[in-house]
Amino acid sequence: MDKDLHYGDDYKFIPATSVGSGIGVEVRPDLYQHTIQIVNIVLYGKNANEFVLIDAGMPKSAEEIIAVAENRFGAEARPKAIILTHGHFDHVGAIIELIKHWNVPVYAHSLELPYVTGKQNYPEPDPTVNGGFVAKMSPIFPHESIQLGSNVSTLPSDGSVPHMPGFHWIHTPGHSPGHISLFRSEDGALIVGDAFVTVKQESLYKVLTQTKEISGPPRYLTTDWQAAYESVKKLKELRPSVAITGHGLAMEGEELTENLQKLVDDFDQIALPNHGKYLN
Repeated sequence: MDKDLHYGDDYKFIPATSVGSGIGVEVRPDLYQHTIQIVNIVLYGKNANEFVLIDAGMPKSAEEIIAVAENRFGAEARPKAIILTHGHFDHVGAIIELIKHWNVPVYAHSLELPYVTGKQNYPEPDPTVNGGFVAKMSPIFPHESIQLGSNVSTLPSDGSVPHMPGFHWIHTPGHSPGHISLFRSEDGALIVGDAFVTVKQESLYKVLTQTKEISGPPRYLTTDWQAAYESVKKLKELRPSVAITGHGLAMEGEELTENLQKLVDDFDQIALPNHGKYLN
């Protein structure tokens, strides 16, 4: 294991939370969503020896994530792997502590590797997008590259997901270059990441209350809106039965079908900011 694991110099605790923080939901028998402040992690699996963690929460949340895993799978539970949908601060916030605690491999898309191996910083968040106070406070969010070294590997090129049989990864860029979502065709289960979300993430009130509504990727960190639109269309065409998003409550059934169609049809009105430096 690399000894030079480190976060960016701008890494810090972010004082933001919601009514859902600390609450877990079994969305499917082998898919457990847990909310950490304003973001979701997902535990895949049914037993302590075969589970996988998808995404790694907010900064300073390692103890909570370890406790969630042990509460679900027993003391000393250790995942087979950590899969990253992308490398933004709220999805890798506890990754280094988890690697050290569990000695576990991490997987991400090849286009996301520069941002988690110290080679390239994400573009700075855009506080000029409309939508609410969270967008306005986004300049305080960490955006510098973290360093995971050899602990992170590229996802298999055949689309398979390590230790998650039946799932395959789908490249869903827009919110970030190497963003992925995970899909299981057998039952239509979709782990979205931030390709779309089910809460208006820019609005502090809606984040705090976890008001459920379909929305595009968080505006303040999305840099390629044409790619984001194409990714939403790609996911809609899968006809998922349930979607676990990076932010907000899980959505399923007819509610999901209708809302995804609405998001595709009205993407410019629902997802796009009226202005912003990353508008195409």
